Amino acid sequence: MYNATKWLDKVVDVDSGEVIQAGTDQSAAHFNNMESGITDASVAAAMLLIAAGELQSQTEIERHVVELKNTASYPFNNSTKTVSLAITRDNTDYTVDVDIQAHTGNVGEIQIYDKQLNGFKVKYDGSAESATLILRIKGGK
Repeated sequence: MYNATKWLDKVVDVDSGEVIQAGTDQSAAHFNNMESGITDASVAAAMLLIAAGELQSQTEIERHVVELKNTASYPFNNSTKTVSLAITRDNTDYTVDVDIQAHTGNVGEIQIYDKQLNGFKVKYDGSAESATLILRIKGGK
């Protein structure tokens, strides 16, 4: 951690030439301390930029609009659809937020399952004939 040097000016009485305040010594010890502080600040700024890039990567949202259709009679349901991700993830720890945009009938619960690095499956468990979903995927990078 940088320890700031409190720099003092050399103050001399104009009439008598007497030194009122000696001032800070301009030596290698003081200038090297300053160089250490500059280096610390540069490293801290670089670390912040890396963290900001990672945060942006984690919060980027990939959006899909998916229409699911169910042709089976209740209580059966064949609305499963596989969604391919535009960006392959590094891990399966991504979230999928779902909004129902339109539906014909009772949608029930939306299920996201079989997550992979490049996609996942989505279905609903209700008796609806169709449902249009907005999927927002973030994380996994």
